[in-house]
Amino acid sequence: MPTARPQRRRSPRNALALAIVPLLAVISACGYGSDNDDDKKADPPAAQASGGSGGGTSASELRLGFFANVTHATPLVGLKEGFYAKELGATKITTTVYNAGPSAIEALKAGSIDATYIGPNPSISGFTSTNGELLRVVAGATSGGASLVVKPGINSAADLKGKKIATPQLANTQDVAARAWLASQGLKTDIKGGGDVSIVPTENALTLNLFKSGELDGAWLPEPWATRLVQEAGAKVLLDERTLWPEGKFVTTNLIVRKDFLEKHPDTIEALLKGQVATTDWINANPDKAKVDVNDQLTAFTQKGLPPAVVDGAWQNLEITNDPVASSLLKSKDDAVAAGVTKDADINGIYDLTILNKVLQAAGKPTVDDAGLGKK
Repeated sequence: MPTARPQRRRSPRNALALAIVPLLAVISACGYGSDNDDDKKADPPAAQASGGSGGGTSASELRLGFFANVTHATPLVGLKEGFYAKELGATKITTTVYNAGPSAIEALKAGSIDATYIGPNPSISGFTSTNGELLRVVAGATSGGASLVVKPGINSAADLKGKKIATPQLANTQDVAARAWLASQGLKTDIKGGGDVSIVPTENALTLNLFKSGELDGAWLPEPWATRLVQEAGAKVLLDERTLWPEGKFVTTNLIVRKDFLEKHPDTIEALLKGQVATTDWINANPDKAKVDVNDQLTAFTQKGLPPAVVDGAWQNLEITNDPVASSLLKSKDDAVAAGVTKDADINGIYDLTILNKVLQAAGKPTVDDAGLGKK
């Protein structure tokens, strides 16, 4: 069973002073996989080879990253229910849990992971900072599931002037969304915490404590953290990010793969995507059991589960989907450039949905679109 890495405790005030530094929060790194037998999940047996048909060779190991967030329900459930292990067969799954996207991108650059579930903005920065050589987005995972929550006395964007709000990490998806929305409301921010609204990138669990202590006025967070601040700290939702997007759909989590790994081991990625598609179907058909699985996994990776009411509240704010909602990615990139957290660059070619669409077609499901940003 995964074991979280202990961290030294800081006082909320001292922690806030340090919070502007992007925090690497790798909670655990461990082999993980399971049968679909509830009684055997803790110590899964070795699986048989999957026999994919994508060409290339199957990797002996797949090192997979994700976050201990409800927005990463797909890998949490897929691992626990054994869908990934079943399809990956003899390929060993090793997992690493991150706090936010930039940390996962650094791990991808260092070659310490092969694939990771991650938000759109770190995906873009990883792609553009390496001239398109580092990664490809191969699938979506979650749409929605992010909100700006604030103290009860804050009722509008104007009320945020002079206030301090947190985001998970500088340049991560929620950080960019917060800066873009505040700019649209005529409020200035900068990457050092200055401007009309001070944005303080802060690890999510610390944000909860700082909000409780009154040292933060709000936070733009993914689930379950937005719901936790509401239910446990008396915050209220000022803005559900879904209201800013057409049809309420925007990519919160997608799956990226190192480009060289994708080229060498397409069979392994096909197996991973078969596991994901099966997981997505199962989650949407069994939401109550999926919520229990997610909470079990959060407990396993962080040593602390969530009250069922928090999971229920968070679940209502997101959609589990294989669609990467590619049309939302370009705006996310433009917002990050405007916010000054990344340089403008061409993102054509960031998607390679070839294998996903092959898997979807074989399962009799509609294919998904790359919005013209796909493999050339």
